[in-house]
Amino acid sequence: PFCLSRTSINLYDYTVTYECSCVLFLDLKRDWSDHALWWEQKQQWLLRTGWTLDKCGVHADARLIFTPQHKPLRLGLPNGATLKMRACFSSPVFRTVMGICRVLNLRHPEELSLLRPVEEKKKKKDKDSSEDALLFNTNLSLSMLETIVYLDVGSVQALYNGMPAHFADSPKTEAVYKMLSVSLPSPAPEAIAKLYRPASIVDKTHIHTRWLDSSRSLMQQGIQENDKLGLRFKYYTFHDMDPKYDAVRLTQLYEQARWAILLEDIDCTEEEMMLFGALQYHIGKQSLSQDMVSSCQGMDDLESALKSLEVKMVGDGNSTDMLVRDTHNKSSRLTLKGYKQYWCKFQETSISYYKSKEDRYGEPIQQLNLKGCEVAPDVNVAGQKFCIKLLIPAPEGMNEIYLRCENEKQYSQWMAACKLASKGLTLLDSSYQSEVQNIQTFLSMQRSSSAAPTSQTDESINTHSLVSPRYQKKYKPKQLTPRILEAYQNIAQLSLTSAILKFLQIWQALPDFGISYFMVRFKGSRKDEVLGIANNRLIRIDLGVGDVVKTWRYSNMRQWNVNWDIRQVAIEFDGNINIAFGCVNADCKVVHEYIGGYIFMSTRAQQQSDTLNEELFHKLTGGHEAL
Repeated sequence: PFCLSRTSINLYDYTVTYECSCVLFLDLKRDWSDHALWWEQKQQWLLRTGWTLDKCGVHADARLIFTPQHKPLRLGLPNGATLKMRACFSSPVFRTVMGICRVLNLRHPEELSLLRPVEEKKKKKDKDSSEDALLFNTNLSLSMLETIVYLDVGSVQALYNGMPAHFADSPKTEAVYKMLSVSLPSPAPEAIAKLYRPASIVDKTHIHTRWLDSSRSLMQQGIQENDKLGLRFKYYTFHDMDPKYDAVRLTQLYEQARWAILLEDIDCTEEEMMLFGALQYHIGKQSLSQDMVSSCQGMDDLESALKSLEVKMVGDGNSTDMLVRDTHNKSSRLTLKGYKQYWCKFQETSISYYKSKEDRYGEPIQQLNLKGCEVAPDVNVAGQKFCIKLLIPAPEGMNEIYLRCENEKQYSQWMAACKLASKGLTLLDSSYQSEVQNIQTFLSMQRSSSAAPTSQTDESINTHSLVSPRYQKKYKPKQLTPRILEAYQNIAQLSLTSAILKFLQIWQALPDFGISYFMVRFKGSRKDEVLGIANNRLIRIDLGVGDVVKTWRYSNMRQWNVNWDIRQVAIEFDGNINIAFGCVNADCKVVHEYIGGYIFMSTRAQQQSDTLNEELFHKLTGGHEAL
């Protein structure tokens, strides 16, 4: 040992610094390449190995910890299983998630992130393994399968028997891959009842406050070795979904959607719940008999389902004034509050409506341009309700309009036309007929098949594990079983992959799909309100009655800023529309990251390379800290 006149030493020398500025060189023969210095008081890593401690701002009283950058982490997956693996504690969470997804064979890691358990501090007294069943609001720990998986950063993921080669090292790691890529059996209703379930929209605002900051490391956010975090899909924009390469991604996304429905994070109608239950029942049966990687039957029939899972940039269609669909159907009704009957005409990408059929050659009451609008179904087949919900861009936000159709055929035609028009395509587009057929197929799945003899029965079907608690209370198992089996007859011929894609397609069609809720207070308001953040818009919701007050689209956003001193987000839209709000139960950084993250996701279709632009992501989401 020797003394230094000042605390200045190159970080390439692995040393321990004492208050007296004495340096002791460690003569231990081992691989130190993964180690680095952690400055505990400042909560930061010293990773610039070309800098001296003095240049890093380290003084003699600093306490530096020489520790590995990669440490074990218990990872709660969307399907409820827990996987123990090494993760990087020194890189930003965004890059750490990329490394985790590389190991787990999850493409497009930018869609996922890590979040803390629910009510973590309140559950420390309970030391038994059942604690894991209560930690995550949308998941159940179905198995405590823990194994450490290692993967070199620079290695190429070759495939072996349909799985990444690093999972073929042993039967144990092969079992891990099967656990990742095959849906696990439904748990008992008693176990589901123990899970956290949001009872109101206020409870839903607490769910998304737990996301980690993507621009800071795990250590900087207080995460320690062997802590448990949840890996979830955070951004609901699923890019380039391909069953050939996305076995794990599809399964985990299905599990996250499944638990969101079972625990009522997202609302659905009774018919939709029965169809979701039938699909879960079918997927569970198929998963017992075959692996996801070998489920390639019916791949040619999946193209239409994949289109609904992927957002593509589409050019303008050819305009024409010769082909007009449904100009003689006066049953489509337009409404803002109550339904009023008008004569509607669909032409190119616009809907024009008139007071009567005789007025159709004059000026319309209003013409609605659907390009860039949002289209959502509002259907109850049993109740003969066939409505189309349109969110149409307007200078002050978005107008909410409903169209009501007479029957399934008319609804299918108008729904297909509205979907195409929202992308800027006309009825002449070649995909129109296939879109109509897809919608009719979807409706037929919800239609009760009670007219046909129901010869199939299954006494062992666990109906209360297939529907949400609301319907468990409403119906007895003897009432649920025939209804689920009736819906099952419509999807019994689907392959495993097709059934999962169909489940995700229906999930994405729900009106509240992909909305993350936050409690905020808008500037100038004296009451708390709810801000919903979706993949293409912001939604202002009245907390008292739950009604949508205003909607703003990202496409109309000119800029957004954060005043980090008062923690207030300010956004400017076209038309000199300005809003500002502060977050009540979350850090404004979480909301800022959500908005920037969705804007980043919208740039992916324009990128030719599969390499993520990490710098752009941090500029859009990280705020002044990233810059």
